[in-house]
Amino acid sequence: MSNQPTIVLVHGFWGGAAHWGKVIVELAGKGYTSLRAVELPLTSLADDAERTRKMIAQQTGPVLLVGHSYGGAVITQAGDQPNVIGLVYIAAFAPDAGESPGDITQRHLPVAAPNLVPDSDGYLWLNADKFHESFCQDLPAKDALVMAATQKAPLASTFGDAITATAWRKKPSWYQISSEDRMIAPENQLKMSARLNSQKVITLAASHASLASRPAEVAALIDEAATEASKG
Repeated sequence: MSNQPTIVLVHGFWGGAAHWGKVIVELAGKGYTSLRAVELPLTSLADDAERTRKMIAQQTGPVLLVGHSYGGAVITQAGDQPNVIGLVYIAAFAPDAGESPGDITQRHLPVAAPNLVPDSDGYLWLNADKFHESFCQDLPAKDALVMAATQKAPLASTFGDAITATAWRKKPSWYQISSEDRMIAPENQLKMSARLNSQKVITLAASHASLASRPAEVAALIDEAATEASKG
């Protein structure tokens, strides 16, 4: 692709940039040479969006933003930049202005909601003993063990941070629903994906961690989005 964009990958709660590892390998195999994965502080939506904007600003040429889970809220807030050509949501929040991830979660509580545990410092953890069954039930137990031990907890207050800018109203978007998701209820994913300026919506019979359990399909959607958005 002559006008190949930089793909900027944005992780969600209870994970870091390394959660994109298998997707990065798949995209590199498809010939993408400019791949970036943001490491979010997970301290507030404003902080996370600013970190993402800085990454976008460092790139020359067009950028395709990809967000997993809470990362979808981040790309929604940060994505209205001139060089952003599209947004891809992977089992992700896609809030409208005035909505927060917490608001959306309350509409249909996910199966794993009882497994979230706050600590005395205000961070919200996913119970390590319940991580496999909650976050990534379609991955091997050894992979879940590593994810649980290395999870990156957000400040609980971040759940309540509302969107003030809605990039998906201005940018073309793509959405992957995980039908077996226990962290963001599939019902909420269906409703969010239906209202986007969406070019394509796909459904995978996958856990919340579809980026790790179904990397080939996730990378194929990103590749399709990059190809289509570049034509515009």
